[in-house]
Amino acid sequence: MAILEGEGKCFTSGIDLKMMMGLGAQIEDQCEGRMREALRAVIVDLQDTLSSLERCRKPVLAAVHGACIGGGIDLITCADMRYCSADAYFSIKEIDIGMVADVGTLQRLPRLIGEGITRELAYTARRVEAPEARKIGLVNRVFGTREELGAGVREIAAAIAARSPLAIRGTKEMISYARDHTVADGLNYVATWNAAMLMSEDLQKAMMANMSGQAAEFRD
Repeated sequence: MAILEGEGKCFTSGIDLKMMMGLGAQIEDQCEGRMREALRAVIVDLQDTLSSLERCRKPVLAAVHGACIGGGIDLITCADMRYCSADAYFSIKEIDIGMVADVGTLQRLPRLIGEGITRELAYTARRVEAPEARKIGLVNRVFGTREELGAGVREIAAAIAARSPLAIRGTKEMISYARDHTVADGLNYVATWNAAMLMSEDLQKAMMANMSGQAAEFRD
């Protein structure tokens, strides 16, 4: 299990403007084409850094307190689940600095909250407070305080960790795959997956635990 949390008064404060200002020197080249190629490589590398959360074999839970701005939205949309405290707020801020969000928000967020509300938030950069974030499906649950958020997310993580790691990994894989494929493709994939993974020691342990009423212990 992995839990994403922020330190200090907020989850994320947005893009590092100093880093943005230094991009020119980083990609400088006498050839215009090569300079643009280098900039594209920087963007693709940043995209891959966040996409690694989706590729992670274990579920990733985001616990958001305070501000979650700009790149923070890109980050949490890669997580399996999102939770926040009552003081949290969210903003797709890139439009306010004259750029297009380019590391995942515009691709993943419509699948979470719908295209219409994504367009509104991306075009206006307005704040979404915790109650609205829950209402539109951006977060699964709102906790009263940061302390309650931390405790609640860890309780959820512990409940997941008690299950078969092999089954959890397969479930994550199937949900992620289904998002980007047809129902028929997803059914075909899960049939192949279970043909390979179903007859495991985890299955036997889980069945015995259910019959005995005792908790099962699984290998990673």
